[in-house]
Order: sequence, then C-alpha cells, then structure tokens
Amino acid sequence: MAVIFHLAFPVEDLQQTREFYIDGLGCTPGRSSPQALILNLGGHQLVAHRSPIADPPQAGIYPRHFGLVFATYAEWDALRDRAVNRGLKFYQAPKQRFPGKPTEHYTFFLEDPSHNLLEFKHYVHGSAIFGETETAGVGDR
Repeated sequence: MAVIFHLAFPVEDLQQTREFYIDGLGCTPGRSSPQALILNLGGHQLVAHRSPIADPPQAGIYPRHFGLVFATYAEWDALRDRAVNRGLKFYQAPKQRFPGKPTEHYTFFLEDPSHNLLEFKHYVHGSAIFGETETAGVGDR
C-alpha cells in the first residue's frame, strides 16, 4: 500500500471551500459533515475543518503553505491553466525560480477563500525535490 499524506486545515465556509477545491482545483470530494470536508488532492487526504475563528492572512508565503510538486511540466502547466480559467485567486503569479541552478523550478501560489496558501511547483531536475543538499538555499527569504 502506498503512503498517503494527510493534512487538516481551518476554513471559514465549507461551501466556498467546496467551490475552490472541487470546482476550482478539481479535487475529488470525500465524506463531509456540517463541520468538515474530506478532499482528495493529488491522491492525498486533505480535511477542511470549519473554524469559527479564522487564522489571519499571512504577510507573505512564509511560514505556512502547502501544495503539490508535479513530476512533469505539462501537469503543472495544466493546473496553472485550470486555475486561470476558473478564476482562482493567485497569491503569486506563475514564475520560474532559480533558472540555470540545480534547484530551478516553476511555481505559483493560490489563496483559498479562508486565506490558506497553496503552492504548486515543478522542478526541472527531479533531484532537487529532496536532494541537492550542497545547495544552501531553501526558499527565497
């Protein structure tokens, strides 16, 4: 059996969450209740929990965000196109980071209706996902 990542996160409104994640991103819905919704994001289990007190929006992409790393540029490009066509809110526009370096990748950030940030990326060199340890840079703070 493959290992599946699980992430629970707060949301303010489950209907807006459904619209963003299911209609917008294309997640498959799972079980739901008036307080929570299970989502399949790239084969991983997200659980959106309705929270009466939302976290305030971050001032930048750090320290908290989540998302997917795509194996191919075509997959990344297809989700980018879907996000544009569905009118999802880009927190950071699609861009190429660290061109010509071992950690070169394409990335964009979306913001869900509850101000959770999601990053979607594709590394030009797959070794950069967990490797390239001699490269000191992580992020671009």
